Amino acid sequence: MIPQDKIEALIDRFEKIEAEMSSATVTDDIIRLSKEHGELKDVVEKARELSSARKQIKELAELADGDDAEMAALARDELSGINENMPALEQDLQMMLLPKDKADDSSVILEVRAGTGGDEAAIFAGDLFRMYQRYASLRGWKLEILSASEAEMGGFKEIQASVAGDGVFARMKFESGVHRVQRVPETETQGRVHTSAATVAVLPEPEEVDIDVSESDLRIDVFRASGPGGQSVNTTDSAVRITHIPTGVVVIQQDEKSQHKNKAKAMKVLRARLYEAERARADAERAAARKGMVGSGDRSERIRTYNYPQSRVTDHRINLTLYKLSEIVAGDALDELIEALVTQDRADRLAEMQGDGA
Repeated sequence: MIPQDKIEALIDRFEKIEAEMSSATVTDDIIRLSKEHGELKDVVEKARELSSARKQIKELAELADGDDAEMAALARDELSGINENMPALEQDLQMMLLPKDKADDSSVILEVRAGTGGDEAAIFAGDLFRMYQRYASLRGWKLEILSASEAEMGGFKEIQASVAGDGVFARMKFESGVHRVQRVPETETQGRVHTSAATVAVLPEPEEVDIDVSESDLRIDVFRASGPGGQSVNTTDSAVRITHIPTGVVVIQQDEKSQHKNKAKAMKVLRARLYEAERARADAERAAARKGMVGSGDRSERIRTYNYPQSRVTDHRINLTLYKLSEIVAGDALDELIEALVTQDRADRLAEMQGDGA
């Protein structure tokens, strides 16, 4: 049960923001207050609804115990209906009060790499990337390829892209991990089903204020870009290698002909990797502090299997199997899987919050 003083504090904060908005004159203050107002509006509406229901319960309980028998009977009937709706009201507000991952609104760096399985793994990596391309398009996000290493038989050894839009990380973060495919490769002459894998990493792209990267911590090398087999594809030193000295993280970009553009792309990827490493460290500390917490979200864990002979996709984290493989791989039905993961994540965090006595 959410304490009434917490509800009242939430409503008071919202009303204070509205008062400040009416008198604010500085643009930055207006933007900040408007953002907080927008974030709280639906929550406060639900909080007021719950607060009103609690007040009604108290008043009706007094009437139900009164001397007027007819009024008492009416009060008990009304009280029964309100009490029946209270658990749902409480849960709705608790869900809305769940701490929000501050990275949820971030754009992301998407990395897809071929894993075990040779040529078939690279082809599968290509299938996954096209799935995300289609999904991004359906949600109105902008996807820009940063770098790609194509495989000889098709697909990619690895490919990186930036995905920008509203709430990208909130949904795409559930795609991080090992994806496994079971199917008959085109090169298989005897019709045997092979198992291959590809890894997906979804890194929230930090704002400038989220992570400070000092120039003195960077070693920047420039060199000539090279193609397959080491052949030179550029006559100028346009390729860029950036090493973050404190962590040893290295990022190389050579897709652009401009050294400036390659450096900008490399910095974008470097910042995302450092930000993700910091988030992972903080998450690990929180996890270690919680007894009985299971599942680390480690990317080495297999998260999903795509079985082509049976046209099924199974997400092992929530034991969900959907027999619509072609629609999911096409990106059209991927949201059904992601929505189930979002729902389970909220339920898990709600149970955790209730366990902490929130």
